[in-house]
Amino acid sequence: MITSVNPYTGKVIRKYKEDTAKAVTQKLAKAKNAQTSWEQLGVSKRAAYLQKLGQYISKHKQAMGQMATEEMGKPISQSIAELEKCALTLQFYADKGAEFLQPEIVQTEASESFVHFEALGTVLAIMPWNFPYWQVYRAMGPILISGNTMLLKHASNVMGCATAIKEAIDACGFPEGVFDILQITGANTEAVIADPRIHAVTFTGSTAAGKKVAAAAALNLKKQVLELGGSDAYVILKDADIDLAVKACATSRLNNTGQSCIAAKRMIVDKKVAAAFTSKLVLALEARPYGDPSLPETTVGTMARADLRDELHDQVSRSVAQGAVILCGGYIPSGKAAFYPPTVLSGVKKGMPAYEEELFGPVATIIVAEDEADAINIANDTIYGLGGAIFSKNIKKATKLATEAIKSGSVFVNDFVRSDARLPFGGIKQSGYGRELSHYGMREFVNIKTIYVK
Repeated sequence: MITSVNPYTGKVIRKYKEDTAKAVTQKLAKAKNAQTSWEQLGVSKRAAYLQKLGQYISKHKQAMGQMATEEMGKPISQSIAELEKCALTLQFYADKGAEFLQPEIVQTEASESFVHFEALGTVLAIMPWNFPYWQVYRAMGPILISGNTMLLKHASNVMGCATAIKEAIDACGFPEGVFDILQITGANTEAVIADPRIHAVTFTGSTAAGKKVAAAAALNLKKQVLELGGSDAYVILKDADIDLAVKACATSRLNNTGQSCIAAKRMIVDKKVAAAFTSKLVLALEARPYGDPSLPETTVGTMARADLRDELHDQVSRSVAQGAVILCGGYIPSGKAAFYPPTVLSGVKKGMPAYEEELFGPVATIIVAEDEADAINIANDTIYGLGGAIFSKNIKKATKLATEAIKSGSVFVNDFVRSDARLPFGGIKQSGYGRELSHYGMREFVNIKTIYVK
């Protein structure tokens, strides 16, 4: 059985029967059988389905958002905002699909030569719990508009959200087999990846799990896109607007109760402004107490599971044992709810868990840099490379550093990192490879075919 538990109350929401091998085989067959007719339907008609789906999400965002809040503790206002973003992204691909799939003419010695984009087949999406709708719909948009079909293996603790996604697809009248969910655990996913009816895999999750998915896909020569962990560096230079930097860092660090791969995690601050930045960041985080995630005024909810909260606290405790200092938070509250208070660690040095590891929760680390060059070196001194930010009143200098010095998939100047359907999203190093969103994300799951006519 797959069990969904409310991390605020500790109570079981619902238990789901795991799909049998026969059921999985049937879903694979339906996806394969549906793909050709779905592709032949044409991009304009596929776009109409996506547009209708986006409208459905907008209409039902309250109920769907409540499911996310109950299953993984996201504040309800953020759950609803997540669904609003999903609807916009589906509309984006409905509007841009034909343009992104337009053949590219290339001048050669041939009488005609061009690049044609066509669907690969069926894509398996293995998605995490932290953004239970956004992660799915941002993959679904480019996958379906391209003419592929899609099977979703969602995280076990958000199976209710997965069911809500399938209900939305069915309510919008999508042809049978174009999208379905697999109610299976991670242990049974490798066999699905190996199935010849799966043509590509997109995965979002931890680096450790991503390596297993990549190995299974590579063994079967399947295309993959991996969006993995991150330990985003937010570099605050001595000429930064400190109030602006604090606001951005606090907002980013506490979004989704800190459970985001692109949250601000390592605050790397020039020593000349470290004291001012640190004191203001502590005040900003202390002003955001945790609370009942179902209340509209709550901005910091529970963590998704108690075991994840305990792992985060262990990372904090081990860092403190090595010399880090807790400036606020840093304890496990009493009660059944999986709360962890907004926490700031100072005195963080190389070798500590807070320096080396991803802290997936509401814990901000302060690392003091000697100067600009030292700050950039620290920012790049990580196995991850998903996102990052830099704060400076000298926009020209900050843009140059963002472009040429910081090594990550995206760098934001004087703002916090976030995804946008119009821009490619993804990482380097242990944060994965491939891109989602924009036309780059769509072309990850098409056959880029050369046509040469003499």
